[in-house]
Amino acid sequence: MNTTNTNTRKVILMRTYFAYAGMCVFACIILCYLIKIQFIENKKWIAMADSLSTKEFEIDPVRGNIFDINGNLLATSLPIYDVIIDAKAIGFSKEDTFNTYINSLSEKLSDEFKDKTANEYKKLFTNLRKVGERYYVLKKKISYKQMRKIEKFPIFVKGRYKGGLILEERNRREKPFSQLAERTIGFSQKNVAKVGIEGAYDKYLSGKSGKRVMQRIAGGTWIPINDDEQIAAEHGNDIISTIDINLQDVAENSLMQVLDSNNADWGSVILMEVSTGEIKAIANLCKTAEHKYEERFNYAVGEALEPGSTFKLVSMLAVLEDGKVKSSDLFDTEDGSHTYCGKEVMYESEKHGKGKLNLQQCFELSSNVATSKAVVMAFQNHPEEMSKYFKKLKLDQKIGLQIKGEGLSYIKTPDDKTWSCPSLPWMSIGYEVMVTPLQIVTLYNAVANNGKMVKPFFVKKIMNNGMLLKEYKSETMVEKICSDENLKKLRNMLEGVVLRGTATKLKNINYSVAGKTGTSLVADRKNGYKNKLYRASFCGYFPAENPKYTCYVIVHNPTKGLYYGADIAGPIFKDLADKVYANSVQLHKELKYYHTSINNDLPAIEKINKDDVKIILDKLSISSHLHNDSISEHETDWMNAVKQDNSVALIPVIISKNEMPNLKNMSAKDAILLLENIGVKTKIQGFGKVKSQSIKTGEKIYKGSIVNLQLG
Repeated sequence: MNTTNTNTRKVILMRTYFAYAGMCVFACIILCYLIKIQFIENKKWIAMADSLSTKEFEIDPVRGNIFDINGNLLATSLPIYDVIIDAKAIGFSKEDTFNTYINSLSEKLSDEFKDKTANEYKKLFTNLRKVGERYYVLKKKISYKQMRKIEKFPIFVKGRYKGGLILEERNRREKPFSQLAERTIGFSQKNVAKVGIEGAYDKYLSGKSGKRVMQRIAGGTWIPINDDEQIAAEHGNDIISTIDINLQDVAENSLMQVLDSNNADWGSVILMEVSTGEIKAIANLCKTAEHKYEERFNYAVGEALEPGSTFKLVSMLAVLEDGKVKSSDLFDTEDGSHTYCGKEVMYESEKHGKGKLNLQQCFELSSNVATSKAVVMAFQNHPEEMSKYFKKLKLDQKIGLQIKGEGLSYIKTPDDKTWSCPSLPWMSIGYEVMVTPLQIVTLYNAVANNGKMVKPFFVKKIMNNGMLLKEYKSETMVEKICSDENLKKLRNMLEGVVLRGTATKLKNINYSVAGKTGTSLVADRKNGYKNKLYRASFCGYFPAENPKYTCYVIVHNPTKGLYYGADIAGPIFKDLADKVYANSVQLHKELKYYHTSINNDLPAIEKINKDDVKIILDKLSISSHLHNDSISEHETDWMNAVKQDNSVALIPVIISKNEMPNLKNMSAKDAILLLENIGVKTKIQGFGKVKSQSIKTGEKIYKGSIVNLQLG
């Protein structure tokens, strides 16, 4: 029995010792691993832990600004902020602090955002506090001004760590002048085709991203470990464009008025500085489904189209340079039509002939028949020679602009499959060819620039913190587009269009204009030319004798009865030219006068406010007096003026409150002021000075009467 107990005891002890030894070995192994992890592999495991809970995130840099030529902001990045709440911060977790300030905080947030009641905000913060929310997004995309206000709210004023207010800054791209030059300024967005200056100069504007370490907390939310960036972001460079926002505003508003009043589909305006090629204004408006006009597409750059009669300048240049046709040659316009190739009838814009015309008259009157006859006479036996002039003028290729999206021109040659017998005459008047508006304005600008064709451009400088990084200067495309002799003839033709031809409405006493009207019949894909869609245009430069600016205006499909270039495009050209002239002292003719006498350079003074005329005459040191036949004691605010002896004689214009005055030749501003003073309301149509009035001079008027004024 004893032996049996002894053996059993030994077995139990052996098992116990074995188990103990195993546990000791296991403990030693664990201890070794702990030592290995703690001391030998310390860096490895710390790095792994960090990689699982922290991560580097890119911080977007502030995008560079885009300015106009005068330093006005066209595009900028404004900071916006997301408001995040850390409900474990002392201001929320500490009972007495929370209870003391939560009502006031809730009321201020409710007043600021007006999206929740103060009680709803209080409940929200109470719940966040209970669950210990570390990263609750309270508001997104608030402004800098709102952010500054929120920072001073109760609890939040204690800052990030005590007040639980986390503000994350981002940037939003803004255009201070709304849609002015919107498509030319453009945009640059991820996964979207880049447009305009923003797109073309993205690498300069973007800057370089910074880096910030973020930590992952419960719920998989990432929060910044601290306020500082690990690697600071480098802000983008600034762009100085060639655009003048004041001229851009005139171009856009004038285009808007004409499009709206004529219910047109779209329109475009380009203003280019002659000597440099700088684009000073470029407007593109199209009608939306809601019948509003917005900048949706850059027609000036991207739309290749049949130019119509503005293309006749190319035909005249080619004919003159070829030499087979002389300026004095006469071309019979017959009955206003001519048949080519036995089937294709070409008509004049008006259904009658214009007699026999030389090249100058043909161009001034925009004769389709005479122009086509001149081109056929010169090139019918070798039409490929005409193509050489297209190539010399760079019309068969892209200009190579600073911005993307340039339209592809199409200039037909005798080698094309679509070439046919009547192709040459139709091309001569701007059909069966396609060019962009910017190509047309570049060609006319070359004529204005003594034959030198310069490349149009939009970006003048790239700056970084006020330091010049890069400057763009004028680039010559063609040194001389034609001989000096023929250039002079072309300029005479363009001036003649305004003096005697189809654009006499643009003639004015202040500055001279040269240019060409265009009225194109537009084909649609289904019905060809049957639907009578028109495209009105005018391209010209001013002052004609010493050109400073070239302007091209095009309006597509006006539908209110008017469609000629002079009627539709002309007023827009004049608005823009008037604005340029008014703000460019160097364009004004010198007024010759002496302190004690005047000569024939006296400016026209008719129905002008007496205070205004006094200021003008005093500034010019021109003496003035009341006209000998005038009644000096008569009270009137309006004056006419005539030259009398060696002085300006002022003649009071008597205005009766009961009779309609004669408003002819008054400016719209003065006419409105005069009528308002006698209680009459006005409605105005057109541009320029008063040409007619619905209530005739001398007719009885009453307070509240309405008169329609037609300007011209």
